[in-house]
Amino acid sequence: MIQFAALELLGLFRAVRSALFPACCRFYPSCTDYAEEALKLHGCVRAIPRVLRRLSRCQPFHPGGFDPVV
Repeated sequence: MIQFAALELLGLFRAVRSALFPACCRFYPSCTDYAEEALKLHGCVRAIPRVLRRLSRCQPFHPGGFDPVV
């Protein structure tokens, strides 16, 4: 139930963000794709810390690159 709500919110965020800003993520997969995959693979409890770590690396001083969900 919580996982479904989180995925719906993520979809809403993706729709609004893509309408306002161009795609320019420094990581592959993008942060929203990473969050979606982490939620589906690990569930909310284990995905949230992973997504927060990923978002903390999403800044100009990090080189980015390939960062799969593990």
